[in-house]
Amino acid sequence: MSVAVANQTGPVVFRPHRATWMSSILAVVLVAAFVVVAILLRSSSTGVIFERSDQVAMVFIGLLLGGATMLFATPRVRADAEGVSVRNVLVGRRFTWLEVLSVSFPDGASFARLELPEDEYYAMLAIQAVDRDRAVDAVRTLRRLHQAAWADRD
Repeated sequence: MSVAVANQTGPVVFRPHRATWMSSILAVVLVAAFVVVAILLRSSSTGVIFERSDQVAMVFIGLLLGGATMLFATPRVRADAEGVSVRNVLVGRRFTWLEVLSVSFPDGASFARLELPEDEYYAMLAIQAVDRDRAVDAVRTLRRLHQAAWADRD
């Protein structure tokens, strides 16, 4: 995100990019593998009798696993002048900027995080180290919004 994005009045949204690509590829591979297994299931000579329902079940399992894999593409961080909403894989939470002490990305960490009172923090899975410059821009934008909210308080 650029400085222009941080200065706009509307919310900014950050999503993982590399994780989305990897999740998509893995989901397609899983579904394809289970479809191939389902097709080859009837022609196997293991002595077990497989029916059409077994083939349908294999395809269904592949779709289920592919869908579960795509959950890793759903994290999102949405921030505006009032606060930040963080949606991780299954759980989301909203914080006002006055609840947040700082936005950090510790050395060696995989994800950025919101530092909260009493030595607590909340990970933001949408801002990942593997996204490199996008992650840096996202953290800088969040820090600007956080700083502006605290400056307005004074």
